[in-house]
Amino acid sequence: MPMRTTGERLLARLEWRVIHRLDGRLAGGDYRTARRGSGTDLVGLREYTEGDDARHIDWNVTARLNEPQLRVFTEDRELTVWLVLDRSASMTVGAPGRGKDDVLSELALVLARLFGRGGNRVGALLFDTGLYDTGTVRIVPPGTGRRHALRISAELARTAGAGRGGSTGRGGSRGRDGSTTDLAAMLDAVAKLARRRALIVVISDFIGDGDWGRSLLRLALRHEVVALRVVDAADDELPNVGLVVVEDAETGEQLIIDSSDPLLRTRLRARVEERDTSLAAGMRRAGVPIHRIGTDADLATALIEVVASTQRRRP
Repeated sequence: MPMRTTGERLLARLEWRVIHRLDGRLAGGDYRTARRGSGTDLVGLREYTEGDDARHIDWNVTARLNEPQLRVFTEDRELTVWLVLDRSASMTVGAPGRGKDDVLSELALVLARLFGRGGNRVGALLFDTGLYDTGTVRIVPPGTGRRHALRISAELARTAGAGRGGSTGRGGSRGRDGSTTDLAAMLDAVAKLARRRALIVVISDFIGDGDWGRSLLRLALRHEVVALRVVDAADDELPNVGLVVVEDAETGEQLIIDSSDPLLRTRLRARVEERDTSLAAGMRRAGVPIHRIGTDADLATALIEVVASTQRRRP
């Protein structure tokens, strides 16, 4: 019997510990986006009423009946899901084996498997600042089934950043070329890929600078967008242990600081609160739900709450 790959072992563990617990809560094949699609199958005609989309008027039938007639289509059953995966170096923060990048990988594998089981097509966009000379984006085209979920897992492993460092997580994550992680570019990239209406799941710590709010708003106007924010305690709180060396995970810059300094702790706390307030406001303006998932969270419990919250938001 051939040896199973790391992705296969991880998926087997997640299927037992997470996916079975989610069965019945998220039926991938029956998922519908909040916005009604145009569909592909014509099921009949009805009289045109004010407010209908005039592009769907059947002009031949209208001419025969002297009354505007509208073509009626079935709603699309198959869904395209895009997983937008933040692979910037700030995502390496956390304990070995349970950092933010580990949680992202598990979330991506679980969601790809859940949605792909129902016949929906799942694609992935991996965004890794400064890793490739030719660009920051790697794409896994939409596919379905268990093998495709493993393909996404393999791509995540192949592009994983080397090493795991500490980070304050408070000044905007910095790329290896010294630039900030561009959240707007990440959102714009998936907007170009998703030509048809889709479900967009963005998995990130959302540590970054720039005017990403407009990009999110444009994306949310056309697609259903859900944000999963992966966080670690190191993002929000500096441990009070005296003199420590901190290293920016993305630039490698090191500083010696006094973690017990009250003024420093107050300033860092204020920056964290400012960052979180700005993030919440941007999501609220775009009408995008954001769910916080800690590196210490039980994945099944967290995803059950995400599904329940999504269902509560729908009419």
